[in-house]
Amino acid sequence: MIMPDTINVKKTRKPKNVVGTRRVLDAEEIAATGLRDRWYPIYPSRFVQGGDMVRVKRLDVNWLLFRDAQGQVHMIEDRCPHRSAPLSVGQHLGDRVACMYHGVQVNGAGRVVSVPGMPGCALEGKQAVPSLKVVEAADTIFAFVPLTEDSEPTEFTLPDRLDDPEVSWFSNYAEWAGPWRFYMDNVLDPMHGAFLHRDSHSMFGGDTSARFRIRETDRGFFFEKTDQRGVNFDWVEFCREAMDYVDLEIPYAPNAGPGGVFGIVGMSTPIDKDNSAIFHWRTRRVTGWEREVWRFLYRVRLEANHWNVLEQDRAVLEVLAADADVDEHLYQHDLGVARIRRMYRADAQKQAQSMVGADQ
Repeated sequence: MIMPDTINVKKTRKPKNVVGTRRVLDAEEIAATGLRDRWYPIYPSRFVQGGDMVRVKRLDVNWLLFRDAQGQVHMIEDRCPHRSAPLSVGQHLGDRVACMYHGVQVNGAGRVVSVPGMPGCALEGKQAVPSLKVVEAADTIFAFVPLTEDSEPTEFTLPDRLDDPEVSWFSNYAEWAGPWRFYMDNVLDPMHGAFLHRDSHSMFGGDTSARFRIRETDRGFFFEKTDQRGVNFDWVEFCREAMDYVDLEIPYAPNAGPGGVFGIVGMSTPIDKDNSAIFHWRTRRVTGWEREVWRFLYRVRLEANHWNVLEQDRAVLEVLAADADVDEHLYQHDLGVARIRRMYRADAQKQAQSMVGADQ
């Protein structure tokens, strides 16, 4: 007879929910709504003033942005822990917000500090609302979006173009009706510049045929033309640092102002599976009086031109079918697109697997 204390009981961990979703996501859902355990740009800093309570959807979760009395921005889930009413339509109380439904007060760390309807109840003092670690930099609110409650934020660093005092930049924000992955596909495809943007102010030159190669870097990879440089959109570098971003340069004629080439840092943050928040920083290496000339010229002339180029991209990406990347006939120009897709699929599968219960 086998005694109960000699039986080996196999224990399993309970699958972990993705922060803010209250359920386990599979690889397909993670790929569609965004990889976690990453820093993402969330919203322009200038759009969240003192006293504002701003609701934003990111990675298919509704979040609330607000500043406390000291001006520090906070990002918590837009969901009261009591009855799930949105906190964003409640009241801003300085270092906390109060739900409109029953007055429950939650601070910027997601802790319930008061339940006016029942003082002393167990909900008070509880960390009941997901709160994200945020950093403000480059006129933007960035947040570390964790996979699970156990995820530890990585160190925050800006792309080097945005962290160089000799580089002047202008930030740009837009929302596009298309999956976030379409943005990365688009920018990892430099050849579209010679066609889609051929009538633009900066990408009218160069050949409409080319050969490409992938070149590894210590922070990602270059996808570049082998037979043309400094003429059009001839290369792009995908960078994986604190956050995923693309870095590229567009050659400019002398009449576009001082400072040499025009640099672009680009990022895409999923709103949900069908919509994306698009962030760009347009940069130029200029100092002294040339810096002021460049910034004046950008405001009065160049910014409108850049919006026109972005609109050309948006117009195409928004009419693509949701499964546009499923049935395609890719060729040599699409090596960068194929590379980034493989990378993101592998990441999504790895994150999904890490959430599933494993034998202990």
